[in-house]
Amino acid sequence: MPFEPAHLSKSRYLSGLQCHKQLWWRVHEPEASELALSPGQQNLFAQGREVGEHARGHVPGGELIDLPYYQYDNKVAATREALNRGLPAIYEAWFLADETYVGVDILERASRGYTVIEVKASNSRKPEHLPDATVQVHVLRRAGLQVERAELMHLNSQCRYPDLSNLFVREDVTALVEAALIGVPDELAAQQRMLEGPLPDVAIGEHCTTPHYCPFIERCWPKLPDHHVSKLYRIERKRALELEADGYATIYDLPSDLELSVIHARQVKAVQTGQMVVEPSLTKALAQFVSPLAFLDFETVSLAIPRWPGCRPWQQVPVQFSAHVEGRGGGLEHHQWIAEGLEDPRPALAEAVVEVCAGARKVVAYHASFERECIKRLREAAPHLDKQLERIEWTCCPQYGVMCTTPTSGAGSVSRRRCRRWCRDCPTRI
Repeated sequence: MPFEPAHLSKSRYLSGLQCHKQLWWRVHEPEASELALSPGQQNLFAQGREVGEHARGHVPGGELIDLPYYQYDNKVAATREALNRGLPAIYEAWFLADETYVGVDILERASRGYTVIEVKASNSRKPEHLPDATVQVHVLRRAGLQVERAELMHLNSQCRYPDLSNLFVREDVTALVEAALIGVPDELAAQQRMLEGPLPDVAIGEHCTTPHYCPFIERCWPKLPDHHVSKLYRIERKRALELEADGYATIYDLPSDLELSVIHARQVKAVQTGQMVVEPSLTKALAQFVSPLAFLDFETVSLAIPRWPGCRPWQQVPVQFSAHVEGRGGGLEHHQWIAEGLEDPRPALAEAVVEVCAGARKVVAYHASFERECIKRLREAAPHLDKQLERIEWTCCPQYGVMCTTPTSGAGSVSRRRCRRWCRDCPTRI
């Protein structure tokens, strides 16, 4: 059975740092529907476990405390026995102090004590990683262990499959942890006192989504009215909160003299007038879309541990595409392809994309810079199709989603024509 609500854990402590109300719900309503993992979250957890297993191989000679997740006291006892055997490392070591359990990914014996190694399935150190390591050092020292060093062990973005010898980077964060330790005892005590009382009153704010999206956000945030300011195209949550604090709850409330981007101004005009806004420049922009057109969309997967040649950790790898191609009769023909099995999907996908887009004069994509990046990944994996894929790549313009350069057939050279407007994101700046 899980431990009593009075006990904290590392994960609970981190939830409490973000929001005491979130922690209260996690402890007092552990079966809440909001805490059920989605398939995407289950996949991320599975990849995290795989990263942890690989990390142990980079600190060899250790022993794994392999007990059911809910046997906290048994894991603490097994860790104590392993420490007595003088092992060079212990994996998933568990400790209890100050009514708080912590699990240490890798506890490595050092010359005068131990090194706490927190393994993260990310390509770099992030601010939220520091409290994780800090509470571990606090609990281990309170449990009587001499901790002399703290490290974060994260994935190396420079690693390329199949050579995984440099898969990890070990980063010394001892000085940062030592500086942060002073606030841990008070925060642990505050969380424990809070859990003994009723649901705390915590105002909504940026902490609802930072550093992680709170699973209980729907309980706290009121139902938004139609055309709430948060519905402005790609507006940052912080900016939406600022507008609401200034008294502008909906787009209808926004004053005419408020400084807005071009896209936001058009959206506000459409909402406030109740009419569709069609810019005069739209006709000129659409004139570039010369038939036959192909409408292309890729889907990718990102793997923490790369498994295909040349791939790095968390690289977006194309595994699926969908395309609607204009036929000679004017209708649209739908084509799709999805990877199956564990082999590298890129060569076969590249063949299919080239075949589908062969007759198109223009290739259109909603987020063309993403599609262009996918095609670059295909070129790396299918060099025999480099020229054909290059042609498709150059038909995607980040500004308009349409061709801004035209490859020629001679000797692989590329002739370029100027766009009607400069494309800010275009690498050729033509």
